Amino acid sequence: MENGEFFVILSANREKSMKKLKSLLLRIYHVKALKYIVVTLIGVILIGFVDENSVWHHIANRQKISELQDEIDRYTLQNKNDQAQIKVLDSNPKAIKKIARERYFMKADDEDIFVLSDDEKTGKSILNDETVE
Repeated sequence: MENGEFFVILSANREKSMKKLKSLLLRIYHVKALKYIVVTLIGVILIGFVDENSVWHHIANRQKISELQDEIDRYTLQNKNDQAQIKVLDSNPKAIKKIARERYFMKADDEDIFVLSDDEKTGKSILNDETVE
């Protein structure tokens, strides 16, 4: 087969396939319901996924709202606990001393404080440790 014959056969096959494609597209075009189906499908895709107010964004926003509501609940509980602690501190001077000793390691002049830790050693040298005197 020569090159010229090959291109003639290729051209003929191409013309046949184009005619088939054209007839198929014409049949699809004449189906009246298909137009509405395509437009509806495009609308659903736009509303469902692409648009700023899509269903996808609504789901993400609902999840974010849920997380923020959990955070609000946590901070509300912490606020209640802090308010109760403030009330105790206002009414009991011994509670102030207790908190000062436990949290801030404050001491009286005649006391020594020993801090015991459950933390594992990190491999620091004893010479570099600030607590060793």
